[in-house]
Amino acid sequence: MDLIRVLILLVGLTLASAAHAGGLRLGDLCRLKGQETNTLQGLGLVVGLRGTGDGDAAPTSRALARMMQLMGGPMSVDATGNLNLGDVEDSKNVAMVFVNAKLPPVGAQQGDILDVTVSAISAKSLEGGYLMLTPMLGPRADNPTVYAMAQGRLTIAPDTPATVASIQGGMKMEATVKASYVKENKITLIIDRDFADFSTAQRIEEEINSFRSLTMGGLQESRLSGNRSGNDDNAARALAIDQVHVEVWIPKIYQSNPIKYISILLDIPIQLANRGKRVVINEADGVVVIGDDVEIAPVLVTHRNLRIQAGGGNGFVELGPDGTPAAAKLKALADALGALDVPTEDLIAIIKTLKAKGDLYGEVIFR
Repeated sequence: MDLIRVLILLVGLTLASAAHAGGLRLGDLCRLKGQETNTLQGLGLVVGLRGTGDGDAAPTSRALARMMQLMGGPMSVDATGNLNLGDVEDSKNVAMVFVNAKLPPVGAQQGDILDVTVSAISAKSLEGGYLMLTPMLGPRADNPTVYAMAQGRLTIAPDTPATVASIQGGMKMEATVKASYVKENKITLIIDRDFADFSTAQRIEEEINSFRSLTMGGLQESRLSGNRSGNDDNAARALAIDQVHVEVWIPKIYQSNPIKYISILLDIPIQLANRGKRVVINEADGVVVIGDDVEIAPVLVTHRNLRIQAGGGNGFVELGPDGTPAAAKLKALADALGALDVPTEDLIAIIKTLKAKGDLYGEVIFR
């Protein structure tokens, strides 16, 4: 990288009040437990390869012989009644593969068409192959339920190895997989990892508990004073379990229509504490995001033939409100390094060193 490519974003979130449409909402910070991506998987056969299949692999021969038998093919048997694998043991155009597909967080309905990924076990290439009809099971090996069937012509992307392919619309759901959100008349909110901490969980609990369900038309804000009666079955009740999970009881008036309550709940505005003491680094893309309140101790930074003193001396000095020298900001150091055309990877190395030495007062997150 010839020129410095440092992206310094001053993250100073000034969140709006409850009536302000531009503020963060509860749905921006968390998801519902049960709203996860699920995986279906299967073991299938790919045919039509150009001599790049499994060859004389015994498992592939057994699977091919069994499939031909089920499809009414003329297969010979030995003296014990088992299939004679000699008829198919040299099938170089056939490969055994793993097939998997991801179901969306909202679940999938019977008849839905989804994409699948096919991975070779020992074949050299899947180019030109066709996946035979393959039953797709759940992620648990002890559950033999067939949720979908997959088949189709394989497509290999230019940037992927020849042993991995995909089939667009290659799987049809044979059963409905529902995303279950409600359990015992309560839901569990899972806070996104970028926001997960005890302070955020407690703030979410307080914000939810400050609203009360009064009518079926929607949640009406009621900033309560004093103690709220624990006998109010229509009051919003939440409890922070840890820094990631918050349990929310569904008010009695919404228990017959929990989806309406969830939609209203996720629209509640949330005001978070200042998160300016954070540095986020994406080394792959050369991006550094520095919060406005990240401070560093007085240090002398040497970079090749450059010397920068932060927090005193002949380098840059920041003054506090009373005119006395203030703690140096990491942003100011980054600006100084940027003015000297210091590459991004060197800036990242300096930040790592400051954090390891204990001279960076903030959280450093790598993406």
